[in-house]
Amino acid sequence: MTKIYVLNGPNLNMLGAREPEIYGTMNLSDIEAKLRQQAPEVELVFGQTNSEDELIGWLQAAFNDSADVILNPAAFTHYSYALRDACAMLKGRSRLIEVHISNPHTREAFRHNSVISGVATGVIAGFGVDSYLLALQQLTRN
Repeated sequence: MTKIYVLNGPNLNMLGAREPEIYGTMNLSDIEAKLRQQAPEVELVFGQTNSEDELIGWLQAAFNDSADVILNPAAFTHYSYALRDACAMLKGRSRLIEVHISNPHTREAFRHNSVISGVATGVIAGFGVDSYLLALQQLTRN
């Protein structure tokens, strides 16, 4: 069975309540249910943390499992070189798709830079929670 990690960074545990005009009204449990429905044949490993070291640990687990990753690094997108290095480790072994619910390039200038994008297989942003579904669709294509 194919294994895909779906990892989420800081404050994404507040989806549905936090700035719904930007992030919508679905929470992470809703997103998880949609992804499981879309790909019941895939073992999906979900994680959300506000801790950089925990997120890095999950990326290392994905490396050890040779598993693909859907990653919403949230605020870590813009400055976490430690997270970037953990993502870079996956190159050539697994695919990593960076996802964002909103389009960071239409928001504040500090959000325009991603230290993760340069080591990601691809980036999907601005499609709301469908960004996750599009990433999963790409990773499960035959």
